[in-house]
Amino acid sequence: MPPVNRLGATEYVRQNLEHAISAGVVKVGQRLPSEAALAARFGVSRSVVREALRVLEVRGTTATRVGVGTFVIATEPVSQVDFAGFGATDLVEARPHIEIPAAGLAAVRRSEHDLEHLQGLIESMQRTDDPDEWVRQDTELHLAIAEASGNRVFTTVLRSIKAALALQSGQLNDGSNRRLPSEHEHRSIVAAIAQGSITEAEDAMRFHLDQVKDVVLTERSNTHEGENR
Repeated sequence: MPPVNRLGATEYVRQNLEHAISAGVVKVGQRLPSEAALAARFGVSRSVVREALRVLEVRGTTATRVGVGTFVIATEPVSQVDFAGFGATDLVEARPHIEIPAAGLAAVRRSEHDLEHLQGLIESMQRTDDPDEWVRQDTELHLAIAEASGNRVFTTVLRSIKAALALQSGQLNDGSNRRLPSEHEHRSIVAAIAQGSITEAEDAMRFHLDQVKDVVLTERSNTHEGENR
């Protein structure tokens, strides 16, 4: 039986599917069973299957074609994860230069409407049980902070990498047990913005991005260790 908690169940399904793919049970080019069929096979919900499939896609093992299905495209995860055309390192290096100053400016430029929107996203993320919706709102929160900064360059840049941010969020929060810590970090960022403190808002965003960086680097290190065995 798979683990009871959501993240454990996701990892259970992912590992089983990756093993089937690497063992050649499901071959490159072959379509995986439907979400409903996989959910019945593993005794989990379709949302858990959806999370596992998204992680497989981010890891470069599968590709999903809307309205057609999910197909195997590689027998092993790629060593350099690609997020909508950007490498994991690209995002880790670039985001602090955009999002830290954006958070600081948001603390002194945000409107009441901006603050209500940010706080609403925080509350909604805590309530939702849909992993896809959580990822969407996570991405929207970071974009909303940039918009609250009043700097159109920051907003334009984040909008241009929105898909990459969503993919990275999906991978980190599904496979690394990051959802709850992320929610605490988001609350700290928004609280600092609400207080109008540039320093606290920047520090809170810096801490959040540092945690993301640590997970990304750990996962890359684990991947390389696995390749060298």
